[in-house]
Amino acid sequence: MPTNTKPATFAVAILAAGKGTRLKSRHPKVLHRVGGKPLLEHVISAALKVAPARDIFAIIGHEAEQVQKAVNHTGINFVLQEEQRGTGHAIMTARPALVHYDFFLVLSGDVPLIRPGTIEQIRDFHLMSGAAMTILTAEPPDPTGYGRIVRAQKNGQATEVVSAIIEQKALAPGQQGWREINSGIYAFSSRPLFAHLDKLTTDNAHQEFYLTDMAAILTQAGEKVAAVLAADAPEVLGANTRAELAGLDALLRARKCHELMAGGVSIFRPDTCVIDAEVEIGPDTVIEPFVQLLGATTIGSDSVVSSYSVIRDCKIGNGVTVRPGCIMTEARVENDAILGPYSHLRPATEVAAGAHVGNFVELKKTRLGKGSKANHLSYLGDAVIGENVNVGAGTITCNYDGVHKHQTTIEDGAFIGSDSILVAPVRIGSGAYVAASSCITQDVPADALALGRAKQVNKEGWAKQKREQQRAARAAADPHK
Repeated sequence: MPTNTKPATFAVAILAAGKGTRLKSRHPKVLHRVGGKPLLEHVISAALKVAPARDIFAIIGHEAEQVQKAVNHTGINFVLQEEQRGTGHAIMTARPALVHYDFFLVLSGDVPLIRPGTIEQIRDFHLMSGAAMTILTAEPPDPTGYGRIVRAQKNGQATEVVSAIIEQKALAPGQQGWREINSGIYAFSSRPLFAHLDKLTTDNAHQEFYLTDMAAILTQAGEKVAAVLAADAPEVLGANTRAELAGLDALLRARKCHELMAGGVSIFRPDTCVIDAEVEIGPDTVIEPFVQLLGATTIGSDSVVSSYSVIRDCKIGNGVTVRPGCIMTEARVENDAILGPYSHLRPATEVAAGAHVGNFVELKKTRLGKGSKANHLSYLGDAVIGENVNVGAGTITCNYDGVHKHQTTIEDGAFIGSDSILVAPVRIGSGAYVAASSCITQDVPADALALGRAKQVNKEGWAKQKREQQRAARAAADPHK
């Protein structure tokens, strides 16, 4: 422990400059998405629970502008590594930003499963151990491809001190079974690190500066290098291939489902559901199989989301029923509403408490008032609909004139007959009736009946005469029949 009483200052450096060549992508590796957001954003989210944004530095390089734009909303700092010459070179580049801290942590921008608790674990262990370098290690089921940790022995027992890191290709036959690996996540005390950082060389196959080599350099300088084992090996997994990305995505989503179920949410067949990391769900809500809950969606308590519904960035209240196959984006649904099956709620839609939106009804930038119903085959766009309104099957608000969008207003208690066309801008007064199949182009006063269709005319015998004409025509065309 430090001898002075002043708290040690620490920073977090996130390595995010690489290309990710094995992904075979033109996009930066750290911006590939798992669990609903970029790899890098997962790491930043975990770091922000341990350190303030002002003390977090993402070291970016490949497509730096694109990476910064994607996560700039987090409020962290950025260090540009213009030439990417390895992990050691990244810390050399960030030296001016990090040298003023007593110690700092180094995280990988492609390790999305890392938990805040694990970041705190390596931070606290590093302070307690008095080490110059602390390595976060793990014991995965298959350690192939990773460098192995060799711990110093005392009285036949392994200690916290690291005596060597042996790369996979350098393992002797008897060492192949060693399972403790170097995760690539470190804590460094700034003074000893920066005193020896320039001893890194590029004497390796890729001619890069490897931060891992600091373990040997610091040990040779008489500094302590320690290791702390992560409790959960998958936390340190990165992604170099599309298959590995898919594996991380599955792990993140499984973790999310278990977190929600622990909080009182029923998720049937969680392996079939796609639930993003930021989704929030209240207790006693039921999620049926094959549901997608994406983005910043929130759902209250005692709601039901039925199979094959896809909900993105929506706010859903308590006691809401979402029947099968609903598609919802950036919509708000208040308590006890009923949706679907196969309803489509587009952005800026609001469904008030107790309202019903039925099968094959599409709402766009529309508010459907409390207790109102649109149960069948309707399009309601740019509309403000009051309370206890009934919208009949096949109703359409004609909101677009080819240049501009216009609003339809339907006041409380109005009744819109089936197959009606409401040509905006138009207002239907409270308690008014619109007769079925009407085309309404003018405002309807309160409590009035509006009819906007031609008067029905019945022509006696017309159909019989038409059939006789058709038979005669066919006979003339083919007299042999």
